[in-house]
Amino acid sequence: MAKAATQTEKEPLSSERIELAALELIEQEGMAAFSTRKLAARLGCEAMSIYHYFPSKGHLMDALVNRVVASELTVVAPGAGNWRAQLETTAWEWRAMALRHPALFPYLANHRFNTPTALRFLNGVIGVLTHTGLDHELAVRLFRDVGYFLNGAMTDETAGYSRGPSTVEPVPDEVMQRDFPEVVAAGRWFAEPERQKTFEVGLRLLLDGIEREISRSA
Repeated sequence: MAKAATQTEKEPLSSERIELAALELIEQEGMAAFSTRKLAARLGCEAMSIYHYFPSKGHLMDALVNRVVASELTVVAPGAGNWRAQLETTAWEWRAMALRHPALFPYLANHRFNTPTALRFLNGVIGVLTHTGLDHELAVRLFRDVGYFLNGAMTDETAGYSRGPSTVEPVPDEVMQRDFPEVVAAGRWFAEPERQKTFEVGLRLLLDGIEREISRSA
């Protein structure tokens, strides 16, 4: 093991190596604990060596957003395919990306997509809706609704209700059974194995609603 570690330390530093190590570190220790100092220690270099490739931590975070978007999300071509299939693909890719990077995802969900790489992805998704024949304002509002659903769903799956803080003194089980039977009965459907199906149902309802709006416009 010591020999392998030495070989890793001697591996030449590069922007790609820094980005991959940063993604790994974030997922292991969380965004709050992430720092260039810890990243440098993992890479076996000085923090200033990282700044040679990325002038600031912000530049590095932009690079991580670009890497995830470029490698894990498809840039759709407006008008070049079935709009519903394109949005469905985007939605499932977004979910897969969030589950692969649960610690990074809250940052991604709140990050303004204004680098060329991220804008290319964003431009394609907006274009899919504006090329359906919908009124432009409605198309853009529906794009925002899709974003609300995706970010809300994946914030919940990666860091939400089931992983959040609990009441200091939870209601005893016998009281739950007696006074809150609907909550108790719903619990089985909140479990992790059920989340994909819940996402699927929500996405179908959302796309059905968009399809109705397109039919009205037609």
